[in-house]
Amino acid sequence: MSYVYFTEEQKERANSIDLVDFLQRQGEKMLPSGRDKRLSSDHSITVRGNIWYDHAIEKGGLAIDFVKSFYGKTYPDAVSMLLDGEQGIPYIQSQKQEKEPSAPFSLPPKNRDMRRTFAYLLKVRYLDKQIVTDFAKADLLYESLEDSQDGTRQYHNAIFVGRDKEGVARHAHKKGIYTYGSSFRGNLTSSDPKYSFRWVGTSDTLYVFEAPIDLLSYVSLHKEGWKQHSYVALCCVGSKPIFQLLQDFPNMKKIWLCLDHDIPGMKAAERIKKQLLEMGYGDTETDLSQYKDWNEDLKALHGQLAIPAEELPGNQQETKQELLKME
Repeated sequence: MSYVYFTEEQKERANSIDLVDFLQRQGEKMLPSGRDKRLSSDHSITVRGNIWYDHAIEKGGLAIDFVKSFYGKTYPDAVSMLLDGEQGIPYIQSQKQEKEPSAPFSLPPKNRDMRRTFAYLLKVRYLDKQIVTDFAKADLLYESLEDSQDGTRQYHNAIFVGRDKEGVARHAHKKGIYTYGSSFRGNLTSSDPKYSFRWVGTSDTLYVFEAPIDLLSYVSLHKEGWKQHSYVALCCVGSKPIFQLLQDFPNMKKIWLCLDHDIPGMKAAERIKKQLLEMGYGDTETDLSQYKDWNEDLKALHGQLAIPAEELPGNQQETKQELLKME
């Protein structure tokens, strides 16, 4: 077996490849996630420049390690894959990433009312008015009024606040509320990922979702006695918010994984369920929406065109049935 030698210059160049450009060339669809990009095929992985992080396994690094981990390549094969551009058009080189100082967490300034946010959540997302009102009264949801970077415009956004056990704001997820064009969606800088958007009730049941609007949609569809239960939106399909809730509130024993009804969502549910079983939470089940997610179900209920669900291909259907455990 021959040894493949790479110079230090080659290895440095491979590690500096811009992963967004690289992944798009491999046919991967990238989704906006604040200043990062998130893989459509695996929502737990975010990339920025030549840096990646898998929020599910809490592991990350530079480009070579990413190709080894994501594509299952050996070190020489990973370097060769990243340097393939030498035979043709070179991949874009990422600018050297300087470690940014972490700023203290702070919430965006509030608008004087929530008129635009209510209009968006009720008329576009079809959420229940009383549910939205309850979250707003609990200071978990509000409308921001923020200046653009050049100071020439102002933007209104829905802010979903995550608070710790003492009620201190530690996390915020921002969602653009404009109905035209693509809107911003992402977590605020310096948010603590352990304290994402959540509602804590008194029962032993916890419901887990991918995004805040999924959470609010599910509650809108299941309103009876909803306040007694607990709910959390992962905002990246990482597991930290679940484990923090279970640590803070040990009365929670029954867990429903209500992630998206698509391939990344079902794979994430399978991974999280295994983690919970290893921690002793045997009463964990999966609840799938009829369409792609719970907001699509809500749209369909109101006569709107809904995005269909995705199913696991071939023999992975058995995994889906195992997840569901429906009697």
